[in-house]
Amino acid sequence: MDATGPSEPTGRADPPAATFAPPPPSRYESQKRRDWNTFLQYLRTHQPPVSLPQCGGAHVIEFLKYLDRFGKTKVHEPGCAHFGRPESPDPPCPCPLNQAWGSLDALVGRLRAAHDERRTSGEVENPFADRAVGVYLREVKERQGKARGVAYRKRWKRKRVASTAAGSSAGADKRGGSSSSSTAAGDSRSSSPAAS
Repeated sequence: MDATGPSEPTGRADPPAATFAPPPPSRYESQKRRDWNTFLQYLRTHQPPVSLPQCGGAHVIEFLKYLDRFGKTKVHEPGCAHFGRPESPDPPCPCPLNQAWGSLDALVGRLRAAHDERRTSGEVENPFADRAVGVYLREVKERQGKARGVAYRKRWKRKRVASTAAGSSAGADKRGGSSSSSTAAGDSRSSSPAAS
């Protein structure tokens, strides 16, 4: 009777322990793992094959150009009649399909994080953080922006100007110009990008 007594609580405790299984990986983690495996496969099939410690920014750029074969974004060439015209979504023309800049940028971010997670102390720098990769992504962004007639603007510059105007009006308030400075601060708040 004593032998069966202790086994009953152990049997009852097993199911709750099973409920504490680790949660399934998030969509981001799953995508990051798939991207990492795809990149490693690319390095293995590279001619000649490249090991991860030998990999540099040039290999990353080659990989990004290789991915253009599977792109779905039409990027019009300068000689095309649809170049720089955002109103024509997917007109019939011989211009190539490429990976969209946003997709490449997100991919590099995931691969950079995956490399940092796996890096050991003696390994070389992260090739996805290489300056040449950043330059390449900027060039893709500008080229695709011109092809679509979309001008990418840096919004942080406008925010900085608005916050500087608010800061200078606050300084004027301390010096005694309270009525005019409060109106200026109100104007700068209403014209800031956050309000729109």
